[in-house]
Amino acid sequence: MQTTSGAQRNPGIDLLRGLSIILVVIHHLAMRIPLMHTGLSAVFPARLLKALTWDGPTGVKIFFVISGFLITDHTLRRWGSPGGINVFAFSARRACRILPCLLVLLAILTVLNLAGMPDFLFHHDNQTLPGALFAALFMHLNLYEARTNYLPANWDVLWSLSVEELFYVAFPILCFLSGRIPKVIGSGLLALVFVLLALSIPFAEWQIRNASEIWQDEAYGPGMSAIAMGVCAALLAHRLTPALYARLTPWLGWIGAIGVGFSLIDTPVLWATLGYGAFLFFTASCAALLLAFYNGWGKAIGSRFLAWPRQWGRLSYEIYLSHMFVVMPMVHLFRTTGENWTLGWVWFIPALGLSFCLGVLVDRFLSRPADRWLLEKSGLRRPQPSGRIAEI
Repeated sequence: MQTTSGAQRNPGIDLLRGLSIILVVIHHLAMRIPLMHTGLSAVFPARLLKALTWDGPTGVKIFFVISGFLITDHTLRRWGSPGGINVFAFSARRACRILPCLLVLLAILTVLNLAGMPDFLFHHDNQTLPGALFAALFMHLNLYEARTNYLPANWDVLWSLSVEELFYVAFPILCFLSGRIPKVIGSGLLALVFVLLALSIPFAEWQIRNASEIWQDEAYGPGMSAIAMGVCAALLAHRLTPALYARLTPWLGWIGAIGVGFSLIDTPVLWATLGYGAFLFFTASCAALLLAFYNGWGKAIGSRFLAWPRQWGRLSYEIYLSHMFVVMPMVHLFRTTGENWTLGWVWFIPALGLSFCLGVLVDRFLSRPADRWLLEKSGLRRPQPSGRIAEI
């Protein structure tokens, strides 16, 4: 969930990230208004509607791969090598990007919980407001849910931040340590660590096969493995020679696009064929697609026709944190207006539109101003002559 300046944004990566957040929003609404029960069932195959309904967790894995890729790419471009990383600057930039929206969200959730609003109350005896706040701020809300049951919807989305924040803590430390030993050995060991972690996703998924439903969705292992696949892709992008990269790019693009598309549309067939290897197939396909986009593959992606989903990608963090403020009211309106299941799919249109608009407002009036102010106050950003926001 990175951002870069307008001049440095990659339209392909934005499009893939936009697809991810759209799938997440559809998933959270379809869990409560199943598309298979609406009038769309008479028009579209059940397999497609089921995929749209349950592709949200898969969309989060795409987020993870993209996050690992962009964090690593930015690290290499800013400091030249992983070992040259400034741990303080890295951590401060991550905090400037993540904390303003997160803290405001937690403040709103706290006020609504204390005000007794139904959608924001805890319904399990072992859940408390201090416990949820502590878990959200200290990288274990996923573990808190696994121990206590699901939190209210607006809290539940924060589980993925626990995985990403753990990566933000571990990554700069590993990079820093790799720079304290001879460069060839350090960079090789660092790459080996992330390659092994990326390849471990079938084992990570197999290991939690008998865990609770919550932990199967929110465990650290699979998420960290997906992030590591993105790290490996970025390391590879900076190691390939331009000539070889140019020859490989079309192959990477088509293989990645077909792999991601097939994984999203027909997961049961993929699972029946590859078993737990299906998870590795999916994250590797995402990595291949990112490598292709990074090298300019897919010129049509920059067209105006795809501008809106690319904008979703630009606002993915803001939309992710705020979209349940749209989804839950839509569900209540659907129920109070008589639950017309034939037209149930219609509610997805305003839900997507309003989620996007809310993300725009959060970005314009909170995320960007706070990020700019914090970076300038901390001395991490020099004024930009062009007036553009420097990459984070």
